[in-house]
Amino acid sequence: MPLTNRLAAEFFGTMWLVLGGCGSAVLAAAFPESGIGFVGVSLAFGLTVLTMAYAIGHVSGCHLNPAVSVGLVIGGRFRAKDLLPYVVAQVAGAIVAAGVLYLIASGKTGFDVTAGFASNGYGENSPGGYSLTAALVCEFVMTFFFLMIILGATDERAPSGFAPIAIGLALTLIHLISIPVTNTSVNPARSTGPALFVGGWAVSQLWLFWIAPLLGAALAGVVYRLVSGERSQGAGIEGAADASQLAKTRV
Repeated sequence: MPLTNRLAAEFFGTMWLVLGGCGSAVLAAAFPESGIGFVGVSLAFGLTVLTMAYAIGHVSGCHLNPAVSVGLVIGGRFRAKDLLPYVVAQVAGAIVAAGVLYLIASGKTGFDVTAGFASNGYGENSPGGYSLTAALVCEFVMTFFFLMIILGATDERAPSGFAPIAIGLALTLIHLISIPVTNTSVNPARSTGPALFVGGWAVSQLWLFWIAPLLGAALAGVVYRLVSGERSQGAGIEGAADASQLAKTRV
């Protein structure tokens, strides 16, 4: 599959993730009397990944997340030369989605983007008031396990066709655990889009939501290969020989 096609898929896929996940948090989580709350937002994020995995997995591998792309490079599932273009496409999709969400949300009287706009934060900007250290550990560990699940579910030895379900449910569970701590990132692109519209504190704290997920994903790439005995490329979301063929067989 040509790189331009894969980048377009990553752009629109990440747009959907931010619109679905962050949109549910901004527009529906606290809606009077019938808001969907933490559980609803968690499901929304999981459903965005699950639906897009079936929609574009055969095109780009459906990373939708710079940390996922990094973890797959370290895990031997993705070409390093395509990493930067994928990250750019993912971040661009997240920013555009945040812009669309801003246009929708600002149509309501009294809307204040600085109140949060589904941004990730720690300390006084954590939903539960959790410290920088707690946020760092949470994002690192959650991303580590997210990549372990992705690498395992997309292993050529795993049952074929079920990876999107496992991955979507994993992201749902991660949000159920960590929304009170950081509003849940595990995805630098998802964090960047809303933060740029909030500005101020959200931008100043954005570093954590790049560093912790990237490090957690990189460690998972190493650990999974050791645990699984996988020694070469060729399985998973994006392999070495032919990305589109491998994506069709796994995601």
